[in-house]
Amino acid sequence: MTRHVLDLSDAGTDALAAMLGDALTRKSARQGWPKGKPDDDAPLAGHVLAMVFEKNSTRTRVSFDVAMRQLGGSAIVLDAGTTQLGRGETVADTARVLSRMADAIMLRTDDHAKIEELAHYATVPVINGLTDRSHPCQIMADLLTLLERGKALPGLELAWLGDGNNVLNSLIEAAGLFKFNLRAGVPQGYEPDASFIERARAAGATITLTRDAAEAVRGADVVVTDTWVSMGQDHAHNKVAAMAPFQVNEALMAGAASDALFLHCLPAHRGEEVTDAVIDGPRSAVWDEAENRIHAQKSVLRWVFGQL
Repeated sequence: MTRHVLDLSDAGTDALAAMLGDALTRKSARQGWPKGKPDDDAPLAGHVLAMVFEKNSTRTRVSFDVAMRQLGGSAIVLDAGTTQLGRGETVADTARVLSRMADAIMLRTDDHAKIEELAHYATVPVINGLTDRSHPCQIMADLLTLLERGKALPGLELAWLGDGNNVLNSLIEAAGLFKFNLRAGVPQGYEPDASFIERARAAGATITLTRDAAEAVRGADVVVTDTWVSMGQDHAHNKVAAMAPFQVNEALMAGAASDALFLHCLPAHRGEEVTDAVIDGPRSAVWDEAENRIHAQKSVLRWVFGQL
């Protein structure tokens, strides 16, 4: 059966834990190496990843490309605007063709239904590089970063500030899978997907929504935010105004645990969702988090190919 990663739950807790363990081991073994040098075992030698981008990207594009190089494989970048997909070819036909030409497909798109259709018609693994519903590869990098920094996932208290977006949906999903708790400070009308909350609560996680930023961060082990206005969203002015009370600044971070970490998936709009003092401060782990997109995705790739 073809393995896809459209959401974190597609793999399940045990498989995700194995991926995180593999990522830690492989990252440690590469200390001091050039970025493009393949791992000693080159486990994906000869494999090709087709990367399809319908949304702009820095970290997803570079991290998947470097991940494939380090695993001994290669990657091809396809921008929707310069392919037949951008001229009306169906997702189903694109899936059929790419399945004949590549060993796996990564899609970064605006509509989760597209990646579900792609996976339905593809005969090779499909990986979610971001959709409007979820961002599983980003959360794998986040979890890897927390483990590196000595944070045990079960029982962790995580605070989210700002928009109830795709990243928050996947964090809530992770809370249910790894048994940590999450408090989300979100303004009225910008709540996360209720289905993710229901499943996480059913799995034993405590998921709390609050309109009070200070309540959300009180005693938290980790504080997370994201840009308030995602690519392509309208009504930015009204949204920014609603989000303003949830800015992560030094005063807000002071309410978290003394050893709390700050995460942000980037790009950051400095002075909006986060201040310079926080993102550049001693509690920030955002640069490790960004680098860890490579290492986490290497293990995701190994899993979809049945190596983990």
